[in-house]
Formats: sequence, structure tokens, C-alpha cells
Amino acid sequence: MSDELDAFWEVDDAAAVDAGEAPELVYGSVDEFVREYLRHMYTRPVGGGNARYRWAAKWWKFPEAVARLEGLWRSWEHLRQDPATGASTWWAEHADHHMPILLSPDGPFARSTDSCEPGDPLPYAEPPAGWFPDMRG
Repeated sequence: MSDELDAFWEVDDAAAVDAGEAPELVYGSVDEFVREYLRHMYTRPVGGGNARYRWAAKWWKFPEAVARLEGLWRSWEHLRQDPATGASTWWAEHADHHMPILLSPDGPFARSTDSCEPGDPLPYAEPPAGWFPDMRG
């Protein structure tokens, strides 16, 4: 698992950065980022009622959540280019700020009853086609 995580943070696009070009995105959309990465990093037990954490499989129905998750995705794509402190900076300054708000029982998913067990990825439902087009072209 460690090798897989390290691969997320490797700088494959150093030549593009040096040439002043935008590096290739790892994830083409916020949906792909949530589906393939973020929900696997946060394996909290979520649920309704008195659950400590909340999450909605249809996260894309909540404008605040979409805006925060978009910020997390874009900052992740940018900070992955920094092999020294990019990962730590992303966690400390971005994920550790937004995720407690998103997972809060009084956050945007307060009424959600979607659930998962400890260690499972956060619930996920595919958004309607065309909502999050691939930005890689």
C-alpha cells in the first residue's frame, strides 16, 4: 500500500513544470478524485442518528460539499508537484481543514443516513453523466 501511496505524490511532470506548462492531472475531475482517492483515505464509520461522522454517497448534490471537494482536488493536484512537503502541506492545510467540516454531524451532510463500517471507503454513488467532465481533455 505504501508504494501505491508514494506513486500518488511522485513528480512525473517535472519537465512540464520546468517548461512552464501545466502538468498532466492525475485525476480528471473532482468526481474521479473522490471516487478513486479521497473516500479511500477517509475510512471513518459514517451513518445517521448519533453517528460521529456524516457523509453522503451523493455528495455531488450538496453545493458546499462540491466547492470544498473541488478545492481539495485542485490543491492536491498542485501540491503533489512538491516532493518535499507537498503531501504534508495538503493534509495539514487542506484536508485537515475541510474534511472535519464535511464529516461533521452539523455539516452539509447532516441529514444523510448513508453509512459504512470502520475501515470501509466512504459511501459513493455515481453522479449524473456529464456533471464532472474529465479536465484532461
